[in-house]
Amino acid sequence: MWLCNSSIGRKVVMSVTGIALVLFLAFHGSMNVVALISEKGYNAICGFLGANWYAVAATAALGALTVIHIVYAFWLTIQNRKARGNNRYEVTDKPKKVEWASQNMLVLGIIVVLGMGLHLYNFWAKMMLVELLPCAGNHHLATDGVYWIRHTFENPVYVVLYIVWLVALWFHLTHGFWSALQSLGLSGHIWFNRWRVIGNIFVTVIVLMFLAVVLGFACGLA
Repeated sequence: MWLCNSSIGRKVVMSVTGIALVLFLAFHGSMNVVALISEKGYNAICGFLGANWYAVAATAALGALTVIHIVYAFWLTIQNRKARGNNRYEVTDKPKKVEWASQNMLVLGIIVVLGMGLHLYNFWAKMMLVELLPCAGNHHLATDGVYWIRHTFENPVYVVLYIVWLVALWFHLTHGFWSALQSLGLSGHIWFNRWRVIGNIFVTVIVLMFLAVVLGFACGLA
């Protein structure tokens, strides 16, 4: 199959799944900011997006997209290293025009994945999973999203870990955004720099929304 056997096909899969994940983060970040404005409003959203069939279906689809994105990322990395062979050990100077994020996408991706695992443990496992499996935890707190945000970021260790995660996420997404559009053929000579600027702004806003919630609750402002 072209999407599996061709390096271009694999890049297309990476690009489509990556853009889908960025859009989800934009939605998730916008939702989380509500917690800084209204506890009742945020908990109402959590109740609406609880263990309903559409939320479960969306979670399953998101999980599938994430797995596909990760698998293809490692696949492309392995293929690229095989293509370079021993030549990669002969290079001592990194090209100046290649940005740092591009050179470290695998490491950044691993940090992002670990951060996602931590986030799922702190929130999804204590909310949607508990609604699906009441025996897994405190069912009466399953839709109290503000409680879990406050409880999590009272711990300074989690605050530091989330900041590290968000910094890695910013580097990963700012490079991935324009790279995905380029792989899909939407970034020509004229639009290349425009997409980079748009991507940097869009991703920065997303990361700042998450960071605002972390710092807001950590500093007792919410």
